[in-house]
Amino acid sequence: MLRSYIAFDIETTGLNPAENEIIEIGALKVREGKVAERFMELVRPLSPVSQSITALTGITNEMVSSARSKREVISDFLEFCGDDILIGHNVSFDYSFVKTGAAAEGFSFEKYGIDTLKIAQKVLKDLESRSLESLCRYYHIENRSAHRAYHDALATAKLYQTLAHYFEPDNPRIFSPVQLICKVKKPQPATAKQLAFLESLARKKQVSPEWDPGTLTRSEASRLIDMLLKK
Repeated sequence: MLRSYIAFDIETTGLNPAENEIIEIGALKVREGKVAERFMELVRPLSPVSQSITALTGITNEMVSSARSKREVISDFLEFCGDDILIGHNVSFDYSFVKTGAAAEGFSFEKYGIDTLKIAQKVLKDLESRSLESLCRYYHIENRSAHRAYHDALATAKLYQTLAHYFEPDNPRIFSPVQLICKVKKPQPATAKQLAFLESLARKKQVSPEWDPGTLTRSEASRLIDMLLKK
Protein backbone atom coordinates (compact mmCIF):
# COMPACT_ATOMS: atom_id res chain seq x y z
CA MET A 1 0.00 0.00 0.00
CA LEU A 2 1.25 3.44 -0.91
CA ARG A 3 1.85 5.31 2.35
CA SER A 4 2.58 8.80 1.05
CA TYR A 5 0.53 10.52 -1.67
CA ILE A 6 -1.91 13.33 -2.52
CA ALA A 7 -5.62 12.47 -2.60
CA PHE A 8 -7.61 15.16 -4.37
CA ASP A 9 -10.96 16.09 -5.84
CA ILE A 10 -12.42 19.11 -7.63
CA GLU A 11 -15.84 20.63 -8.22
CA THR A 12 -16.55 22.19 -11.60
CA THR A 13 -19.20 24.09 -13.54
CA GLY A 14 -19.54 21.22 -16.03
CA LEU A 15 -17.89 18.17 -17.55
CA ASN A 16 -15.68 19.65 -20.29
CA PRO A 17 -12.27 21.00 -19.16
CA ALA A 18 -11.97 23.05 -22.36
CA GLU A 19 -15.27 24.87 -21.74
CA ASN A 20 -16.09 24.58 -18.04
CA GLU A 21 -14.29 25.81 -14.93
CA ILE A 22 -12.97 24.59 -11.60
CA ILE A 23 -14.83 26.14 -8.67
CA GLU A 24 -13.21 24.20 -5.81
CA ILE A 25 -10.09 22.13 -5.16
CA GLY A 26 -9.74 19.91 -2.13
CA ALA A 27 -6.76 17.71 -1.30
CA LEU A 28 -4.90 16.04 1.52
CA LYS A 29 -1.22 15.22 1.73
CA VAL A 30 -0.76 11.80 3.29
CA ARG A 31 2.50 10.86 4.96
CA GLU A 32 2.99 7.35 6.36
CA GLY A 33 -0.76 6.74 6.15
CA LYS A 34 -1.78 9.87 8.06
CA VAL A 35 -3.05 13.27 6.91
CA ALA A 36 -0.13 15.69 7.16
CA GLU A 37 -1.52 18.75 5.30
CA ARG A 38 -4.82 19.91 3.82
CA PHE A 39 -5.72 22.04 0.80
CA MET A 40 -9.24 23.49 0.63
CA GLU A 41 -10.03 26.44 -1.59
CA LEU A 42 -12.82 27.80 -3.74
CA VAL A 43 -11.97 29.27 -7.15
CA ARG A 44 -13.59 32.36 -8.66
CA PRO A 45 -14.97 31.41 -12.10
CA LEU A 46 -15.44 33.72 -15.06
CA SER A 47 -19.03 32.57 -15.57
CA PRO A 48 -21.81 32.16 -12.99
CA VAL A 49 -22.37 28.89 -11.16
CA SER A 50 -25.57 27.32 -12.47
CA GLN A 51 -28.48 26.37 -10.23
CA SER A 52 -27.93 22.70 -11.04
CA ILE A 53 -24.30 22.84 -9.89
CA THR A 54 -25.33 24.69 -6.72
CA ALA A 55 -27.97 22.03 -6.06
CA LEU A 56 -25.35 19.29 -6.46
CA THR A 57 -22.44 20.86 -4.57
CA GLY A 58 -23.95 23.55 -2.36
CA ILE A 59 -21.49 26.05 -3.87
CA THR A 60 -23.20 29.35 -4.67
CA ASN A 61 -22.20 32.39 -6.70
CA GLU A 62 -21.94 34.33 -3.45
CA MET A 63 -19.43 31.82 -2.10
CA VAL A 64 -17.11 32.06 -5.10
CA SER A 65 -17.45 35.81 -5.68
CA SER A 66 -14.68 36.59 -3.19
CA ALA A 67 -12.53 33.56 -3.98
CA ARG A 68 -9.09 33.84 -5.56
CA SER A 69 -8.53 33.48 -9.28
CA LYS A 70 -7.83 30.22 -11.09
CA ARG A 71 -4.21 31.23 -11.64
CA GLU A 72 -3.58 31.88 -7.94
CA VAL A 73 -5.30 28.75 -6.67
CA ILE A 74 -3.84 26.38 -9.26
CA SER A 75 -0.35 27.77 -8.69
CA ASP A 76 -0.63 27.03 -4.97
CA PHE A 77 -2.16 23.61 -5.62
CA LEU A 78 0.70 22.59 -7.93
CA GLU A 79 3.16 23.61 -5.22
CA PHE A 80 1.13 21.60 -2.68
CA CYS A 81 1.30 18.51 -4.92
CA GLY A 82 5.05 18.68 -5.45
CA ASP A 83 6.33 15.36 -6.78
CA ASP A 84 3.68 13.24 -5.07
CA ILE A 85 1.58 10.57 -6.74
CA LEU A 86 -2.07 11.58 -7.10
CA ILE A 87 -5.00 9.45 -5.98
CA GLY A 88 -8.54 10.19 -7.10
CA HIS A 89 -11.85 8.57 -7.91
CA ASN A 90 -12.04 8.80 -11.70
CA VAL A 91 -8.76 10.66 -11.34
CA SER A 92 -8.44 11.38 -15.07
CA PHE A 93 -11.43 13.72 -14.89
CA ASP A 94 -9.99 15.83 -12.08
CA TYR A 95 -6.50 15.72 -13.57
CA SER A 96 -7.74 16.90 -16.96
CA PHE A 97 -9.30 20.02 -15.44
CA VAL A 98 -6.23 20.89 -13.38
CA LYS A 99 -3.83 20.24 -16.23
CA THR A 100 -5.95 22.26 -18.68
CA GLY A 101 -6.17 25.11 -16.17
CA ALA A 102 -2.45 24.92 -15.46
CA ALA A 103 -1.56 24.92 -19.15
CA ALA A 104 -3.69 28.01 -19.73
CA GLU A 105 -1.60 29.81 -17.11
CA GLY A 106 1.71 28.56 -18.48
CA PHE A 107 2.28 25.91 -15.81
CA SER A 108 3.32 22.30 -16.32
CA PHE A 109 1.48 19.48 -14.56
CA GLU A 110 2.77 16.00 -15.42
CA LYS A 111 1.83 13.39 -12.82
CA TYR A 112 1.50 9.72 -12.00
CA GLY A 113 -1.70 8.58 -10.36
CA ILE A 114 -3.88 5.82 -8.98
CA ASP A 115 -7.59 5.62 -9.80
CA THR A 116 -9.84 4.08 -7.12
CA LEU A 117 -12.67 3.86 -9.65
CA LYS A 118 -10.63 1.67 -12.00
CA ILE A 119 -9.53 -0.49 -9.08
CA ALA A 120 -13.13 -0.94 -7.94
CA GLN A 121 -14.21 -1.81 -11.48
CA LYS A 122 -11.65 -4.63 -11.47
CA VAL A 123 -12.18 -6.09 -8.00
CA LEU A 124 -15.85 -5.32 -7.28
CA LYS A 125 -17.47 -6.37 -10.54
CA ASP A 126 -20.69 -7.54 -8.89
CA LEU A 127 -21.59 -4.15 -7.43
CA GLU A 128 -24.36 -2.30 -9.25
CA SER A 129 -22.59 1.04 -8.85
CA ARG A 130 -18.98 1.92 -8.17
CA SER A 131 -19.49 5.63 -7.67
CA LEU A 132 -17.66 7.17 -4.72
CA GLU A 133 -20.96 7.56 -2.88
CA SER A 134 -21.94 3.92 -3.45
CA LEU A 135 -18.54 2.57 -2.44
CA CYS A 136 -18.54 4.68 0.72
CA ARG A 137 -21.90 3.15 1.65
CA TYR A 138 -20.63 -0.34 0.85
CA TYR A 139 -17.56 0.04 3.08
CA HIS A 140 -19.26 2.22 5.73
CA ILE A 141 -16.94 5.14 5.01
CA GLU A 142 -18.37 8.37 6.39
CA ASN A 143 -18.47 11.32 3.99
CA ARG A 144 -20.03 14.23 5.83
CA SER A 145 -20.31 16.48 2.81
CA ALA A 146 -20.43 14.60 -0.48
CA HIS A 147 -19.75 16.67 -3.61
CA ARG A 148 -17.53 19.09 -1.74
CA ALA A 149 -13.97 18.71 -2.90
CA TYR A 150 -12.06 18.17 0.35
CA HIS A 151 -14.58 15.77 1.85
CA ASP A 152 -14.66 13.70 -1.35
CA ALA A 153 -10.84 13.68 -1.40
CA LEU A 154 -10.77 12.44 2.20
CA ALA A 155 -13.34 9.75 1.41
CA THR A 156 -11.23 8.72 -1.60
CA ALA A 157 -8.14 8.34 0.58
CA LYS A 158 -10.08 6.12 3.00
CA LEU A 159 -11.46 4.13 0.08
CA TYR A 160 -7.98 3.64 -1.36
CA GLN A 161 -6.66 2.35 1.95
CA THR A 162 -9.63 -0.02 2.27
CA LEU A 163 -9.28 -1.39 -1.27
CA ALA A 164 -5.51 -1.79 -0.86
CA HIS A 165 -5.97 -3.67 2.41
CA TYR A 166 -8.37 -6.20 0.90
CA PHE A 167 -7.17 -6.52 -2.69
CA GLU A 168 -3.61 -5.30 -3.28
CA PRO A 169 -1.84 -8.49 -2.11
CA ASP A 170 -3.53 -10.49 -4.90
CA ASN A 171 -3.71 -7.66 -7.46
CA PRO A 172 -0.52 -5.59 -7.11
CA ARG A 173 -0.47 -4.44 -10.73
CA ILE A 174 -3.78 -2.53 -10.61
CA PHE A 175 -2.55 -0.62 -7.57
CA SER A 176 0.60 0.60 -9.32
CA PRO A 177 0.72 4.32 -10.23
CA VAL A 178 0.48 5.07 -13.94
CA GLN A 179 1.31 8.13 -16.01
CA LEU A 180 -1.76 10.36 -16.22
CA ILE A 181 -2.48 11.42 -19.78
CA CYS A 182 -4.38 14.51 -20.88
CA LYS A 183 -3.88 16.16 -24.25
CA VAL A 184 -4.58 19.85 -23.79
CA LYS A 185 -5.86 21.64 -26.86
CA LYS A 186 -4.18 24.97 -27.40
CA PRO A 187 -6.74 27.67 -26.52
CA GLN A 188 -7.70 29.96 -29.38
CA PRO A 189 -7.49 33.71 -28.73
CA ALA A 190 -10.70 35.71 -28.59
CA THR A 191 -11.73 37.10 -31.96
CA ALA A 192 -11.77 40.82 -32.76
CA LYS A 193 -15.57 40.56 -33.03
CA GLN A 194 -15.84 39.05 -29.55
CA LEU A 195 -13.60 41.72 -28.03
CA ALA A 196 -15.56 44.52 -29.69
CA PHE A 197 -18.85 43.05 -28.49
CA LEU A 198 -17.48 42.68 -24.96
CA GLU A 199 -16.38 46.32 -24.90
CA SER A 200 -19.80 47.39 -26.14
CA LEU A 201 -21.60 45.26 -23.53
CA ALA A 202 -19.35 46.53 -20.74
CA ARG A 203 -20.19 50.14 -21.63
CA LYS A 204 -23.90 49.38 -21.93
CA LYS A 205 -24.02 47.49 -18.61
CA GLN A 206 -21.70 50.02 -16.94
CA VAL A 207 -19.26 47.29 -15.96
CA SER A 208 -15.54 47.83 -15.51
CA PRO A 209 -13.67 45.25 -17.64
CA GLU A 210 -11.80 42.66 -15.53
CA TRP A 211 -10.25 40.81 -18.45
CA ASP A 212 -7.08 41.19 -20.46
CA PRO A 213 -7.93 41.34 -24.18
CA GLY A 214 -4.39 40.24 -24.97
CA THR A 215 -4.77 36.87 -23.18
CA LEU A 216 -8.54 36.27 -23.34
CA THR A 217 -9.46 33.02 -25.10
CA ARG A 218 -12.51 32.39 -27.28
CA SER A 219 -14.20 30.20 -24.66
CA GLU A 220 -13.52 32.74 -21.90
CA ALA A 221 -14.89 35.54 -24.09
CA SER A 222 -18.03 33.50 -24.78
CA ARG A 223 -18.60 32.96 -21.06
CA LEU A 224 -18.10 36.66 -20.31
CA ILE A 225 -20.53 37.63 -23.07
CA ASP A 226 -23.16 35.24 -21.73
CA MET A 227 -22.66 36.58 -18.23
CA LEU A 228 -23.01 40.23 -19.32
CA LEU A 229 -26.07 39.49 -21.43
CA LYS A 230 -27.79 38.06 -18.33
CA LYS A 231 -27.06 41.12 -16.21
